[in-house]
Parts: sequence; C-alpha cells; structure tokens
Amino acid sequence: MEDFKGLWHLLVCAFLFYFANCIVIPSITDVTMEALCPSEDRCSLAIYLTGLTQAITGLGTFLVTPVIGNLSDKYGRKSMLTLPMTVCIIPLVILAFGRGRPFVYAYYGIKMLTGMFCDGTMLCLTHAYVADKTCERRRISAFGVLSGICTAGFVSATLTARFVPTFLTFKISAAVAISAMLYLRFFLAETDGGASLADESCRPLCSPSPLSDSESPAKLPILGKVSSLLDMVSLFRSSLILSRAAVVAFIDSFGSSGLQASILYFLKAQFRFSKDQFADLMLISGVAGAISQLLLMPTLAPAIGEEILLSVGLFASFANVLLTSIAWSSWVPYFASTFVVLSVFLHPCLRTIVSKRVGPNDQGLAQGGITGISSIANIISPMLFTPLTALFLSENAPFDFKGFSLMCCGFAHLTAFFLSATMISAIRSSKQNFSNGETTAV
Repeated sequence: MEDFKGLWHLLVCAFLFYFANCIVIPSITDVTMEALCPSEDRCSLAIYLTGLTQAITGLGTFLVTPVIGNLSDKYGRKSMLTLPMTVCIIPLVILAFGRGRPFVYAYYGIKMLTGMFCDGTMLCLTHAYVADKTCERRRISAFGVLSGICTAGFVSATLTARFVPTFLTFKISAAVAISAMLYLRFFLAETDGGASLADESCRPLCSPSPLSDSESPAKLPILGKVSSLLDMVSLFRSSLILSRAAVVAFIDSFGSSGLQASILYFLKAQFRFSKDQFADLMLISGVAGAISQLLLMPTLAPAIGEEILLSVGLFASFANVLLTSIAWSSWVPYFASTFVVLSVFLHPCLRTIVSKRVGPNDQGLAQGGITGISSIANIISPMLFTPLTALFLSENAPFDFKGFSLMCCGFAHLTAFFLSATMISAIRSSKQNFSNGETTAV
C-alpha cells in the first residue's frame, strides 16, 4: 500500500461515496414494497419501477459518462468528480425525510436523473485518476486496491444497515454523502494528467519490467478532444483488443444488470428474505470481495496476468448466478455468494486491459467509454429481465421455476467468458509480435 500513498485521499472519497450509496440497498426493497404493495411478498409494480430506473439511468450513463470522461482529460479529474459526489446526495435526502408512497416515487424519479451523473462517472473518473497516478506495471494492483476499498465501503455500509433501524439508515446515508463531497473539495489534489509517468522518476514505484520501453505495446494516437460520443466510437474501433473488450463488457453488464433487477425480488418470493437476510448475503459477498481485491489480486496479478484473472472472474460470475437460480434451500444463496472471491477479478482486469491500450491523455475517454458501453446493457437488460422476473414470480408463470430469469443472466456471463478468449488471444498475439520486433499495433 505504500506505493499507492498518492491515492489515499481518492480512496477515502471512494469509500465514503460507496458507503453512503450502499447502506440503503438492504432496506430499499422492503421500503419500496411497503410503500407500493403493503403486506405482500410479491409486487410487480416495485419490480417494474426498479427496472425502469435502471433502464433510464443506463441511457443517461451511456450519453453522459464518455462526455464527462473526455472533459476530465481536459479540465481535470477533481473538478469532474465533484459532479457525481454532489448530485448523489439529493435522492438520499428525500428518503431521509420520509418513506411513504410520495417520498418513494420522488426518490425513484430523482434517482433516475441523478443516477445518470453518478453511477458511471464515479467509476470512470476514479479509474482515470488512478491511471494518472500509477505506471502500467502497477496499474492492475492499483485498480484492485481501488475496487477493494469500494467493496470495503459496501461491506461497512451493509454491516451498518444490518444493525441500524431503517428510519436512521437514510439519514446516515445523506450525512456521509455530504461528508464525502466536502472531503473531496478540501483534501483531494488534482492530477497532472499522467505527465509525471513519462519521467524516469516514476520507475522506482513500478515493479521491474521484463520488457523494455521499446518492447511494450505501442500507444494509440491521441484523439481530438471534442466531447462527443464519436470520439469514444473512434477509440474503440481503432484497436481490435479494445473493440473485443467492449463486447465482453457489454455482455457481462447485460447479465449483471438483469441480476441486479431480479435477485432481491426472487429471494423475497422464494425464501421470504427481508432486510436482515439481504444484509447478511451482501455482507458475505462484500467481505469476500474486499479480501480478494486487497490481498489476492495484488499477489496474483503480477504473477499470472490480468488476462487469466479476467477469465477466472467471468466463469466464477456464471457459477454464482447459476447456483443461486436453482437454489433449493435458503443456505444456497449464501454459499453461492462466496464465489465473489473470484468474480471480483473481472472489472479491475478488464479496465486494466483497456487502460494499457491508450495513452495518458485519453484515460478519461477510455474509462468513460467502457462505462458507457456497459451502460447500454443497463438500458436493454431491465426491459427483458424485469417482465421475465415478474412473470416467473407470478401465479401465471409458464412453468414453476422462479429463478429462470437469473439462469438467463448466468448464461450471459458464460457467453462473455467464451468471448473473452478471443480478446486474450489477440493480446497474446500482440505481445508476441512486439517481442519479435514487429511495430504494427493491434
């Protein structure tokens, strides 16, 4: 962690942000169903409202995130980070005042708008900030540490939600979100856009590289700094590896978004889970993910590479979802959640692969692009999985399989696993070409 001391303030901001936004997750399902469908275990209206929120948020994320990522390349990461850190406070304050039907509708209405500026941009800008501060050989470990800290925020929030009454949960959430924004403005330093990484002085922070600078993959040319989706399209079309990474990110997000829209309602209908059970389940996943990202990933990534860890993460995601979908007892989802130890490798590895294919002046655009592409799946997936989940949880299901929509999400992860093999093949081919002295970039 000493090598990442320049990231401490960013890590604190990320921890507080995810704590504030995740502490409400175990309670929001019960709050929504109690407001819309009192005393019922099934509520199609709540499922559709959740899916609609995801779809609209995904559309906004797709349009907004690449633009803000591109702007951060020009105007700085800190100034752009202020936006998601500020607007995320608004919906949390609404439920801090009340949880009746009008407040719940207001929460979801505002959440649709603020989510466009929070969900994708926070992820994009924090990864771009890390890329500015770390050289390539340490980037996968740094991304893992960032993801681990975010997961630690999730774990702390879930643990707090497990023991704090619901009426206090949203007040704590709003207070922490405000604190995170103030901490950002007072303590986080702006980056230099990665300029210092061009100097030899950055080399001691990096682990010894088996390849010389002349042998490392060539960087793509810097694109014109026009805040436009056309820049994102041009960037990902300019490299076979980037285009395949975009496809993998899209399909994986398609499955993840469908799972997010379905799993809590499935568990409530199948095993009558409530806030406490949701919190316990999330706590297991969060602890496993945090330990893996903070301890396992920094050790394994330099030894076996981000490509292999990416494949492991995708297959573990498939196994987790598949086992949950066929759960025959209430303990099965708890056991399946331990697969998170491996599945958390997925996103840091994919973002590292993308980060290494672009130069320092395009990190914001690249990270915003991969987030924007993933968000397209957040638009399409709820449109498919929300009615599918509602159908199979209803009394009019075509056949008795409440976890059918979850199984479909699992097969999306499996598809991404097989497609990632083609991207890994291209990466290895590129490395082989450079090791043989070829100069043509993939």
